Amino acid sequence: MIERYTMPEMRQIWSEDNKFRKWLEVEIYACEALAELGQIPPEALAQIKEKADFDVRRIAEIEAVTNHDVIAFVTNVGEYVGEAARYIHLGLTSSDVLDTALSALMKEAGEHLVTRLKQLREALLEKAVEHRHTVMIGRTHGIHAEPITFGLKMLLWVDETERSIRRMEQAVETVSVGKISGAVGTYANVDPRVEAHVCARLGLKPARVSTQVLQRDRHAEYLTTIAVIGSSLDKFATELRSLQRTDILEVEEPFRKGQKGSSAMPHKRNPITGERISGMARLLRGNALAAMENVALWNERDISHSSVERVIVPDSTIILDYMLVKLVDVITNLQVYPENMMRNVERTHGLIFSQRVLLALVEEKGFSREQAYELVQRNAMQSWRTGENFRDLLLKDGDVTAQISEEEVDELFDFSYHLKHVDEIYKRFGL
Repeated sequence: MIERYTMPEMRQIWSEDNKFRKWLEVEIYACEALAELGQIPPEALAQIKEKADFDVRRIAEIEAVTNHDVIAFVTNVGEYVGEAARYIHLGLTSSDVLDTALSALMKEAGEHLVTRLKQLREALLEKAVEHRHTVMIGRTHGIHAEPITFGLKMLLWVDETERSIRRMEQAVETVSVGKISGAVGTYANVDPRVEAHVCARLGLKPARVSTQVLQRDRHAEYLTTIAVIGSSLDKFATELRSLQRTDILEVEEPFRKGQKGSSAMPHKRNPITGERISGMARLLRGNALAAMENVALWNERDISHSSVERVIVPDSTIILDYMLVKLVDVITNLQVYPENMMRNVERTHGLIFSQRVLLALVEEKGFSREQAYELVQRNAMQSWRTGENFRDLLLKDGDVTAQISEEEVDELFDFSYHLKHVDEIYKRFGL
C-alpha cells in the first residue's frame, strides 16, 4: 500500500542506490580533505574522483561473504578505482561513513516532510477561510456544548500544523551533524579538518564531540518528532471520522467514482483514509519508542541500534510522508455540509444557550450562581426528557418570566453572541 502511494521523492531518498551514493560522497569528500593535507597524491585523488562507482548487486555478493556492509562497499568501489583505492577509507571507521551519510539522508527526508507539512497548512488554511462563519455545534465529551464555526476548527489545526513545521525543522537541525573522528572519537588516525570538509560538503555541522558514533538522542528527537506530528494527523483524522458518522454527517472524506465502501453493503461510504491515517500513527509512536531504546549503548558504541534504525528511520519518514499526502487530499476535497451542521445545532431544542441564560440571571438580574443554576438546569433537564423547546419552557416558568422578558429571552438565544470574537481570532493569523 505504501509502495503504491508514497511519492517517488521519499522512495528515492531511501533507495539502496541513494544510500550507497551518500556513502560514496563521504568517502570522496574525505579523500579531498586528505589530499589537501598532503596525505593523498593529487593524481590518486583525480583517479578516485573519476572512477569511483559501485554496483548494488555486487556489494550484496561481497557482503554475503564478508558479512560487513561497509567492507563490501569499499571493496566494490575499489574494483572500479584500481590502484588508488588504497587511499579510500584511510583513517576512517565504518561509523564515520554510516552515521554521517545517515544524517545527510535524514536531513533530506526531514526537509521533504517540512514541505509536505506546509502543503497541509495551506489546505487547512483554505478551508479555514472558506468556512470562517459556517456555524456548527462545539462538542465536549462528545456532547453538544455551544456554537463554534467549522472555520475555527480548521484554524486550530492550522496552528497545530505550524507547530509541527517548527518541530520538524528543529529535528532536522538536531540531526544535521556528521562525524569523521575515528574508532572512538579521538581523531587518532584522521585530522579533524577532514571531518570539517566532509560535513561542509554535505551541508552538515561537525559534532562537537562523538564516540565511534553520533549520539542517538539526536535520532530519538527526530523520530519522536515524527511521532508527535503523526499523532496530530491522527487527531485530525479522528475528528473528521467522528463528524462523518451517519447520525452527524457534517463532513465527509472524498468518495470517488467507482469507489466501493463494502463488499456486502453497497450503501456504505466509510472514512477509510482517516482510519488508515489513525492506524499508521500507531506505527510512528511504536518506532519512536524503539528510537528511545537506542539511546543507551555500551561504552563508546555497540551495534544494538543499527538493525533497528535500518527499519524505523526509513519507515517512519515514508509513513509520515504517505499520511501527509493522503490527509492533504482529504482536506482539499473534503465534503462539508453546512445544512447538516445547522440541523445538529438545533437538535437539542435550544439547550446550547443555557449558559447564556445562566449568566444573564447572575450578571443582570442579581441571582446567586446557585439560584440561577438550579432554575436553568430545572428547565434544561425537562427539555432533555421531553424534547420540548428550551426557550418555550423558560417562557412558561414564572420564576424566569418574573425576571426576564420574552424579548430578553429572544436576545439570549442569538447565535451572534457566541461568534462575536471569531474575526478577532482570525486576525491573529493575519486573516
